[in-house]
Amino acid sequence: MANPSSIRPLVVKITCGAEALERLNQGFTVAVIAVTAGTEVSVWLSGEATWMAVAGRAEELSLPHGTPLAALRDALLAGATVTVCGQCAARRDLSPDDLLEGATIRGAAAYVEEILRPDAQAIVY
Repeated sequence: MANPSSIRPLVVKITCGAEALERLNQGFTVAVIAVTAGTEVSVWLSGEATWMAVAGRAEELSLPHGTPLAALRDALLAGATVTVCGQCAARRDLSPDDLLEGATIRGAAAYVEEILRPDAQAIVY
């Protein structure tokens, strides 16, 4: 792997949930691998992925041959910035009190600010 000091910060936006379980798991897996590599990682949960920041929701999902989503989520909460889209949270009647510790709610302006950093790499799942 590359020297961690030479790795650009990574912003991973995950837009799917149980309806696209393989893509959801892939986004979480890539983000965790980046954290493990020493990268600064920011994960944005939007759409149905919003539910992954709510206790018990990741535990309900299982993907054959995939790392359990709850384990991936917990690794991200411990080593990355995890943000829930503000509009997505509002559409699901979620408040900060509904989210797991370490997850926050922020709006689109904060997302745009992160992805427009000159050294950032952004990907979407």
